[in-house]
Amino acid sequence: AEREGIRNFISNMIVSLSQSEETMNKEKVLIGKLNRVLVGILKQEWPYNWPTFIPDIVSLSMTSEIICENNMHILKLLSEEVFEFGKDSMTSAKIRTMKAGLEGEFAKIYELCDFVLGRSSRVPLLTSTLQTLQRFITWIPIEYIFKTNLLDTLTTKFLVAPNYRIEAIDCLTEVGGLVDIDTDYNTFLCTLFAGVIEQISKLLPNTLDLSLIFKNSAYEAEQAFVKKLGIFFTTFLRNNLKVVEIPQCMGILMEGLNYLVRISEVPDDEIFKICLEYYYTLSQDLYHSDFESMGRASNYTRKASHNVQKRTTAYQEILSRIRNVLIMRMSKPEEVLVVEDENGEIVRETTKDTEAIAQYKTMRETLVYLTHLNYEDTENIMLSKLSLQVDGREFSWANLNTLCWAIGSISGAMTEDEEKRFLVTVIKDLLSLCEMKRGKDNKAVIASNIMYVVGQYPRFLRAHWKFLRTVINKLFEFMHELHPGVQDMAFGTFL
Repeated sequence: AEREGIRNFISNMIVSLSQSEETMNKEKVLIGKLNRVLVGILKQEWPYNWPTFIPDIVSLSMTSEIICENNMHILKLLSEEVFEFGKDSMTSAKIRTMKAGLEGEFAKIYELCDFVLGRSSRVPLLTSTLQTLQRFITWIPIEYIFKTNLLDTLTTKFLVAPNYRIEAIDCLTEVGGLVDIDTDYNTFLCTLFAGVIEQISKLLPNTLDLSLIFKNSAYEAEQAFVKKLGIFFTTFLRNNLKVVEIPQCMGILMEGLNYLVRISEVPDDEIFKICLEYYYTLSQDLYHSDFESMGRASNYTRKASHNVQKRTTAYQEILSRIRNVLIMRMSKPEEVLVVEDENGEIVRETTKDTEAIAQYKTMRETLVYLTHLNYEDTENIMLSKLSLQVDGREFSWANLNTLCWAIGSISGAMTEDEEKRFLVTVIKDLLSLCEMKRGKDNKAVIASNIMYVVGQYPRFLRAHWKFLRTVINKLFEFMHELHPGVQDMAFGTFL
């Protein structure tokens, strides 16, 4: 009786504070704390000692939109406590009981959510309902996701609405991240992906330069949406690439990858990292399926591979664009000691950026896979970018740095003959650029790049003494440079 009294007191207090919007906003902090207390009580009492809790909260929600909004917060907290944080505060037997209780009563909760999404126009209520649904998606019976109108409502109604697009894409990302889904649902997943692409093409048409959104702080909501979209595509494709990699869905898949490449081009490091992780997964997957399945043991050569119909063929255009993005945004390797400081001056690096080094390693491995998949395209992109540096049309320290770091990173990914042809052009162009450019800082940047590139290709230098002699003479010249970073790199490369 005492427990029931406390339970009723907390419940009634929450309801009385949720009667009007004014009171709810004024007592927001108190209501939040009371919600947590109620969930704490539920962890002890529900389902055995309070079996009517779910029917009670659902019927109470039908009486008022404001009460319903707060009840959604309570249901979200309950879901988080049971499915995300439960192991910290409950026994495994208790968690199993509560999970079974929630799953068993979910029909009533779904009816409430469906009613709200279909009938309400109150922004805070719809937002909290979508946020609550996002938490539910990971555990609810799968039929509620694929055999109801939920996905259609999310894509056609909420994804295109500015007030709800973030919450809608979060829900769809959870669906895309579900694992161990029966193959019976593959058609539904294809339909979901196609539906998202259809709506996104209205919001972010191909003619729109996404990077412009990131150059204006007034577009903060749009920036957040583009980031969430990147998370959706990478999550969905990491889990379901084979599901959509079928003839009838290939067009949609390429559109999705096209959006992902556009997203990875925006000037935002966090978004780029999200995309990079997926590019690594994709390039590794394609490399293993195309090359290892053919078997390196069976006298496999690149030229022979061109005659075989490969899985990669469908991806060639997208992979070329990914190579381009990686080359343009290559992270700084550990060996490079010459950097541009915040004042735009070229100085010797004083501290190691461990995050940049880790990112460089991921980018290097991705680019090596991409080079194995099509070395000619990688070479063409790099040499065309280098010629734009030499003729001055796109010369800048940043452009030259990222290009040379990328060139150094693919060492070993070409055959010896390919490497020789490629490197002769690269080193000649860099040496002529060094002769052409004036100014201490220009020289320092070009010198550090020459040293980094030659240091990455020992096989080539060992086989070409004439080139090695030219490079060593250049290193001695760099050792006499007054710039400390150049000096140190020259000694390091020589050793």
